[in-house]
Parts: sequence; C-alpha cells; structure tokens
Amino acid sequence: MNLLDRYSSFKLVLISLVSALFVVYPNIACLPWELSFLDNEERTTHIVFFTFRYLFFASLIWILIRFNLRKFKMYSARKRFWSVFLISAIAYLLYVATSYLCCTKADCFTSILLFQFLVVCIVCTFLGHVSFLYSVQRKKEQEIELLRIENLESRCNALANQINPHFFFNSLNGLTALIRRKDDEVTLEYVNKLSDVFRYILQSDKKGLVTLKEELEFVDAFRYMMEVRFANKLVFDIEVDDDKMDLKIPVLSLLPIIDNVVVHNTIDSQHKMTIYFRFNENMELVVTNPVYPKLTPPVTNGTGLRNLENRFSLLMNEQIRIEDKGNTFSIYLPLKSKLK
Repeated sequence: MNLLDRYSSFKLVLISLVSALFVVYPNIACLPWELSFLDNEERTTHIVFFTFRYLFFASLIWILIRFNLRKFKMYSARKRFWSVFLISAIAYLLYVATSYLCCTKADCFTSILLFQFLVVCIVCTFLGHVSFLYSVQRKKEQEIELLRIENLESRCNALANQINPHFFFNSLNGLTALIRRKDDEVTLEYVNKLSDVFRYILQSDKKGLVTLKEELEFVDAFRYMMEVRFANKLVFDIEVDDDKMDLKIPVLSLLPIIDNVVVHNTIDSQHKMTIYFRFNENMELVVTNPVYPKLTPPVTNGTGLRNLENRFSLLMNEQIRIEDKGNTFSIYLPLKSKLK
C-alpha cells in the first residue's frame, strides 16, 4: 500500500491546493505591489491570470502526485525524476501557450516561474519515491511477518507432535491390559474415550490456542482412561468457574502435566493421587498434585514440561512457573483473555 493511498480524493485536492499556495507565494507577495501600477481593467485581468496560475499549479501538483504514487514503480530516483520532469516540461509548454493566448504580457520565461516548475517537479518526485520505498518496506515487513508466523506454526506443530508417540504407546498398553481382563464393556468404553482423545490430538496440529473449555473436555475423556488404568487411584479435582472457560490456552497443555504426574509418582492403594485444577488471584490455572516419589527414579529427559514451556513462550509470549515444595508439585499456567 502506498503512503498516500489511504487519503481520499478530497484530501489529495486539499494537499494540492495548499502546496500550490507555497509554490506561488512569491507571486502572492508581489501581487499588491504589481496591482498598484495597473488601472482597473488591467487589475481585473491580472487577478484572473494570477488565479489561473494558482489553479494551474494546484492541478499540476495533483496530477503529478496521483500519477507518481500510482503509476511509477521505479527503484531509481533518477529515472523517476526525469519522468516527472518530462511531464512538468509538457505542462510548462501548455502553460506558456495558454498564457500567450490569454495575456500577451504574461511572464512566461522569468526565473521565478521556471523555479516554481522545478520545485513542483522535485517535491512530487520526492513524495513519489518516498511512498514507493515505504510500500516496498511494508511489503518486506509483511513477508517477514508471514515467514515468522509460518516458522512459529512449524515449531509449535513439531512440539505438539513430540507428545503423540509417547501417549500412543501408553494408551495401547492400557488397552492391552483391558483385553487381557476380558472386560468387554469397560474395554468398549475405553476405546470410545481413546477415539475422542486421539481425535483431539490429531486435530491439534490445526490449532494454536484453544479455549480452556475445549482443553478440559479433552481432560475429561482422558480422565476415564487414567481411572481405568490405575483402578480409580488417580482422581482429577477440577474447580473452574464458567466465566473462565473462554480463556485461551495452548492446545494439549494439560496432557504433559498429567503425564508428568504419572511418570514421577507412585500411584497405588497406599498412594492415591489427586490432581487439582484451580485458579489463583493472578488468573493463572494452577495444577497441583501431592508428591509420592517412586523408589526407582524414572528414566526421563524432561521433554514434556520443556515442551510445554516452549509452546507457552511461542504462542502466549508468557512463561509458566513450576513450584516444587517437596510434598506438593504445582505448575502455574498464565492464560490469555479471548479479547486479546
């Protein structure tokens, strides 16, 4: 978009009229002195000719600005200047011809008049070239922004895809255990919930941010699978008000948190695990769980939470907080308002 494209035709006319005032200012300054030497009839003719000169320059400036901004796509300022100079020269010849036809005493070859045409030529060339450079810069900025967004989406998709294989194998292990128990009804419900979970995960590559409601609906399907896997020894305690359900959160943010709880803690009849989902006064979603360390520390490289940190940084421009008090482990997730 050119620098002056956003201006209406009325504003361009106004710019031309004001610019013409500055161009013909020497004539305006001399007008009272010139009129003092003329009789009434000559004064009228002189004023009419002065008005013609002013309107001619205003029209020339308007034409040059419009033509310069919309037609000349030149990188070379020199070529632009000579193109404008040629148009100005043609306009000058037209001015001379009109002046001689209307007024034989017209000052068509004075240094002031030539200087005025040169000023119009230089100013319009400058405006056109600056506008062209601005439009080129804007185009480059838009291309850079588009590349940045595409790179951001690629990085987020790559991070989200890291979750899928790990979760896939864990889910199949749970399904295998149910098949061995030969509990057809529970197995069928498990498969239904598993399909809901996988549908959400497969669609996640098309989403960056989702509402908290969508993410919690995913957790609800995932919760059934975890309860079956751990025989109701893993419980989800979610207290989120309805007015916070439209807050935005990176897709698949809660899965690595739940997975982190499962990987690092002992979950059995002596160590029943409850994962709490609450909001604090800073409008952060706080996910907290008690800590029951495993006797043998799990072999893990910390990919899950590091993945989560990276996605919050990329998509939200925010940092999550992790708090380990020894007996409890909490993760603070800053959410984004729908209006932002």
